[in-house]
Amino acid sequence: MTAQATYVRTDRIPLDQLTPFPGNAKRGNVEAIVESLRRNGQYRSLVVREIQNGPLIVLAGNHTMQAFTAHGPGNCGATVKAGRGSRPCGICANDPTWEPAPRCEVVTCDEDTARRVNIVDNRASDLGTYDFEALSDLLAGLDDLEGTGYSTRDVEDITALLTAPPDEAVPIMDHHGEPNEEVFRPKINMSVSPEMFDRWRLALDAHTGRDDEVKLGALLDEIDIAREQAAA
Repeated sequence: MTAQATYVRTDRIPLDQLTPFPGNAKRGNVEAIVESLRRNGQYRSLVVREIQNGPLIVLAGNHTMQAFTAHGPGNCGATVKAGRGSRPCGICANDPTWEPAPRCEVVTCDEDTARRVNIVDNRASDLGTYDFEALSDLLAGLDDLEGTGYSTRDVEDITALLTAPPDEAVPIMDHHGEPNEEVFRPKINMSVSPEMFDRWRLALDAHTGRDDEVKLGALLDEIDIAREQAAA
């Protein structure tokens, strides 16, 4: 077994033959990935570690695997816009006989490398930044936002940032003159016990919404109502 990841083959592998990476630390937005897959198709393979006489473990793409699971087998009935018409779902192609089998790049590596691949795949995007002018131009060139992960509200926020007067934009800029994402989109970051995290997820997932921010808003509304009723 080599230390570095060594490519073996590309294959479509049924979900029941794939094992999620144990202890994967990333919590992705599965709903957004399902939307992307329906609109764009599977444009990136899962990276799967093959172990002799062992399981096929997903190193990268665990949430894409979850998106295939969320879609499920058969025809989902969804279609996507295509000019003035529509075309089939990019996952199942509206085929009633379709079975979930994501495209995978199979590699071999040792346990240490497997952990590093999983960690860096989750971390690398976190380390990046955005040129919001370029992002605004890219989004403006689309007829709709389906499959982008962005909402109309996101576009409005970006526009507000870029059109703010210089004195109002100063707090949003860091010393390099680039948008400061922590000011532009504040992040909630805290360490909690696994039990508390599970309670948090259950509380959020009890509410509908396309992402955690919408679910959190619904949860906070519920708390406000309960407080008002308790005070009455």
